[in-house]
Amino acid sequence: MPQRARIKLSSTDPEKLEQVCNEIKDTAEKTGVKIKGPIPLPTKRLIVPTRKSPCGEGTHTWDKFSMRIHKRLIDVNADERLMRRLMRIRVPDDVYIEISLV
Repeated sequence: MPQRARIKLSSTDPEKLEQVCNEIKDTAEKTGVKIKGPIPLPTKRLIVPTRKSPCGEGTHTWDKFSMRIHKRLIDVNADERLMRRLMRIRVPDDVYIEISLV
């Protein structure tokens, strides 16, 4: 049974995340390796409520700032040639990649 590599990608910018996913998918198809994904995982929303008034006087009005973290999951068969090509892919600074062998 071949060893599998599980690739977890996360970013706040969904366009850059999809670009990296497409590059991984194209690389896997060129090497002829089986691929599952990209599987979209639930988006994590971080919300920070802050008071509008700096001194605390006046009406109780709030601003809500939010940040969304988008995640994708890709499973590929861990071929040595594929893994070397994956290490050469240019990844933007705000896209985080975690590769684990299962």
